[in-house]
Amino acid sequence: MSGADEPLGLTVHSMPSPEGLDAEAGRRTVMGRWKMIVVMLCCAAPVIASYFTYYVIRPEGRSVYGELINPQRPLPALNATASDGTTVPLTTLKGQWLLIAVAGAACDALCEQQLYLQRQLRESVGREKDRVDRVWLVSDAAPVPARLANGLHGATVLRVPEAELAGWLAPSAGHALAEHLYVVDPLGNWMMRFPARMDTQGASRAKRDLDRLLRASVSWDEPGR
Repeated sequence: MSGADEPLGLTVHSMPSPEGLDAEAGRRTVMGRWKMIVVMLCCAAPVIASYFTYYVIRPEGRSVYGELINPQRPLPALNATASDGTTVPLTTLKGQWLLIAVAGAACDALCEQQLYLQRQLRESVGREKDRVDRVWLVSDAAPVPARLANGLHGATVLRVPEAELAGWLAPSAGHALAEHLYVVDPLGNWMMRFPARMDTQGASRAKRDLDRLLRASVSWDEPGR
């Protein structure tokens, strides 16, 4: 051998302690939760900003015709029945602004007026109308009259018992569920109620509310479902 043998050098690494592993796992859990919160805030930010713009940063003297629902009420996990008998979860209505009418299938004069104003309001927003869905929630099991077929063309008609709807939508004090039109945002939150027994003059004011909502939400809402 050309030189004296030298002993091998060994480096001994200590094993991590259970306490250290637990602390590291805890830090990762906390970091993961913070990241999830940040992602959720980023998703919700456009919605919050649009409502803030609409309800807080607005010119003095601007009146809001519809009543803001606070706190907002999300679409419930209820199953509705479509006209062909199929079951439709109400939550599938998310993705568009909803203009909702509620009435029994017989559809009296008030119901017909509400459906007419609902249709006119959607048409009145012009090119933005594809961001708004007309929804009639039929609150009983009676058949829908054939006379309504033309007026309901393009609308979503679903049957939900009134008792179940009462856990989500609500009329103003002293009024019935069928006397209002209700506005639901694309995230599925009931957020506005138009005054009871609205007439055509009131509908023109309701149109201004819809216009403002659509303008304020243009960054997070798109036409089509």
